[in-house]
Formats: sequence, structure tokens, C-alpha cells
Amino acid sequence: QVAIVVTDGRPQDGVQDVSARARAAGIEIFAIGVGRVDMGTLRQMASEPLDEHVDYVESYSAIEKLTHKFQEAFCVVSDLCATGDHDCEQVCVSTPGTYRCACRDGFSLNSDGKTCTACNGGLGSALDLVFLIDGSKSVRPENFELVKKFINQIVDSLEVSDRQAQVGLVQYSSSVRQEFPLGQFRSKKDIKAAVKKMSYMEKGTMTGQALKYLVDSSFSAINGARPGVPKVGIVFTDGRSQDYISDAAKKAKDSGFRMFAVGVGHAVEDELREIASEPVAEHYFYSADFRTISKIGKKLQMKICAEEDPCECKSIVKFQARVDELINSLQQ
Repeated sequence: QVAIVVTDGRPQDGVQDVSARARAAGIEIFAIGVGRVDMGTLRQMASEPLDEHVDYVESYSAIEKLTHKFQEAFCVVSDLCATGDHDCEQVCVSTPGTYRCACRDGFSLNSDGKTCTACNGGLGSALDLVFLIDGSKSVRPENFELVKKFINQIVDSLEVSDRQAQVGLVQYSSSVRQEFPLGQFRSKKDIKAAVKKMSYMEKGTMTGQALKYLVDSSFSAINGARPGVPKVGIVFTDGRSQDYISDAAKKAKDSGFRMFAVGVGHAVEDELREIASEPVAEHYFYSADFRTISKIGKKLQMKICAEEDPCECKSIVKFQARVDELINSLQQ
């Protein structure tokens, strides 16, 4: 039994006692606030954990953005992966009544069927990845710290080395600042430490200027980019750009860069779609709440690697060798 309560103001009677009785009777309560709502009232009504049961949108026109969250929440009863009742190291794939483990691109499943090992060598597993991060005043310092965690969540999924993944970071507001170029840091630990030290710029939101910098500078050889290696850009923003983005966004995609657009809060979805590569639905993400960007991070981890699977060639070679052995034994 689930109740979804939507309100846009302060109640004219008490909600705490009746909400407690409802929860005690086994009713799961989600509380959605719109506009000038009293957040304390939402917390009094909602079930625990509050982070998963309290949501806020700035207007009724934005409420549809919560649809996907509730679709996921109501369809996990028989999903062993969603309940966390599994021991997969990287990816859990649900099937009715059971599950199987899998690995992200660039990794192969070990014989235990649970853990994963990174594939080695070759340009197939190489990647030049640049984050373009909104440091405008509207982000606010506490949310900027969540953005740093989001970046490091993605970094955790990579195999960082001079032959595999390289990571660069650019922050923008009214101006553009390169925090560090591709290849400056050769380990996850060093990259994550540099991300944590990044200071917050504040001021405006010049996304077009930042995209132009990405195209002209971030993926240039002088800034560590490697020829023949897939180029991926992840653009993060929380609001409408104060300049024109179309030309730079088009040039980035025409240059062969694979562009992901991540928007939070007041980000404009039309702008996110304009930045994102084709198919657009797989390359742009939006959330109304900064606290949910870790979920976006998990989805991005599955998509940012090169489209060719670095393990595929290795698997084919193993398969062919095994077939040759079996044919030889049959001939004998």
C-alpha cells in the first residue's frame, strides 16, 4: 500500500499523528512538495528513509520529471538486483526470481561469476575523458561538493594509465578555467585528490564559451590528447546558459567527440539535448535534485567507455583456441 501526497503549501490542520498511524498500518508514504511548500510538513508525512520519500519540484510543470523515479520504486519487489540481495562486484542483471552478474565495458567476468578484471592494453581500452563542470553561483557550495563526488564516482569506474583512460577537468562560470589537462595525473588516487581540492568559481553560466574551450583546447595534443583515442566530454550544468551554445555543441559532435549532458535543478532540457550526442536519449540525463546525481553517475559508468568492447577480441581468441582444441581431439 503506497500513498503519494502532493502539496504546494502549509497544511491548515495537523499531519504528524495521522501520518504516523498510516505508516504504522504499513502504508508507504511519498511526499512531493511544489513551489512554496513547507519542507518540515513533507518530512512529517513521509516514510523512512526520508531521502528516498521526500521530493521537491519548483513548479507543477516540472512534476513529470519524478515519473521515472516512481516507476523504478514500484517495480523492484521481485528485482533481486534492486533490493541489493546479490554479491556482484559491478553489474547485476535481474531475471524473474534470480539474477546474474556482468561487468562494465573494459572488464571481463572472472570464473567465480561475481568479480571482474580489467582488460589490458591496446587502444580498444583507451579513452580521453574531459569533465566540463558548471561552477556558477546558482550551484551553491554544498551542491558543488556533491558534483565533486559525482566526478570521482565516474573516475572510480575507469582504468587510469598512460595507455588506458586519461582524465581532464575544466570548470566554467563567467569564465573558463582548466583545473588539470588530460594525462597530468596517471592514477585514480591523484585525480580524485585534485578534484577534491578544486575551488568553487561562482558567478555566471557561460556554457557556450565552455564548450568552445572544450573543442579548441581540451582535446588538443598540447593538452595531452592522444591521436586515435576515443574522446568523451561530460558537460554538467544546473541552469540556462547565458550565451549561445548551438555552434560549439555542433562542432564538438562534428569533431567526433562523444558528448554527454548532465543537468540538475534549473537546467534546460532543450539545451542538454542540443549538447548530447546521438542517440540523444542515451547521452543526456536530468534530475531535479542534486542529491540524486549519484544515480546518474551509475548510469554514466555504463556508457562512457568506447563503444567497442575491449574484452571482445580477447574473448574471441579464447573461444577460437578452445574450438581448435576440440576439433583436434575429435580428429584424434
